[in-house]
Amino acid sequence: RRSSDLRAYKSFRYKAKTAWSSARRGTLSALGKPNIVVGSPPEFKGQPDIWAPEELLVGSVNTCLMLTFLTLAQAKGLVPLGYQSEAEGLLENVEGKYRITEVTVRPRVTLNDTAELGRAREIMESVEAQCFISNSIKSKVTLTAEFVIAPSPE
Repeated sequence: RRSSDLRAYKSFRYKAKTAWSSARRGTLSALGKPNIVVGSPPEFKGQPDIWAPEELLVGSVNTCLMLTFLTLAQAKGLVPLGYQSEAEGLLENVEGKYRITEVTVRPRVTLNDTAELGRAREIMESVEAQCFISNSIKSKVTLTAEFVIAPSPE
């Protein structure tokens, strides 16, 4: 084995606090970051204008997949022109308990030219397996990417 194959694996801790404010809402906070007002979704007697844990979980998967793609792309010398992604989580009652059973993520990656298409597809194929968040949840994660080529300037 080459020495570059040997990595020192580290562990990290991440902290977050919640504080109840009223009814079914509270504040999510972490040191040095803006607070987020959180609460139950409307389906569970909450307000529609605040972040629910279900949305935060789906958002975490979506964000992690984006950052994983960008990290892997950078390592392979690919700089996309754009990356946008929509994600949807399915909350189902399974054996008497609600859980997010599936998260579907649909990234749209804009590339400079068709020469980058193969590399971008190859990178995207390894993204889900390397995303920390999708590796941490029971939900099935489906990643369906679309690649578009930016129009050449006329």
